[in-house]
Amino acid sequence: MSWVRAPLVTPKTVDMDKEFKKKFLMNRDDTGRFVVRSLKTGKTYFVETLDEGDRNDWGDLDPVTKKLTGDYGLKYKGSVRPEESMITVENGFDKIHTLGPGESPLDYINRIDDEYFEKMN
Repeated sequence: MSWVRAPLVTPKTVDMDKEFKKKFLMNRDDTGRFVVRSLKTGKTYFVETLDEGDRNDWGDLDPVTKKLTGDYGLKYKGSVRPEESMITVENGFDKIHTLGPGESPLDYINRIDDEYFEKMN
């Protein structure tokens, strides 16, 4: 059984490089990466789903033989392995939050964004 983590990050105060953003969002359906921009605080949150397990049991079920065919394994899984993560200190991220299985990244973003908003006022 694999479990999934979603790091949520706030970039440094300087704007992230446009090339980095483009690379981060490339093949986003396959990688599960997305960016959320808060209308309340103006902060940008980068979200990336990490998967530490293998999906060897993912493919097409043959209706005649009832066997799994077309093992897609690492293809189209909507997440990246931890070593493929682009959310690192080296890439300019100063606050990296890792969520546990089943936690909503969007709910977490709302909560920490509310905290930032309170500090602004």
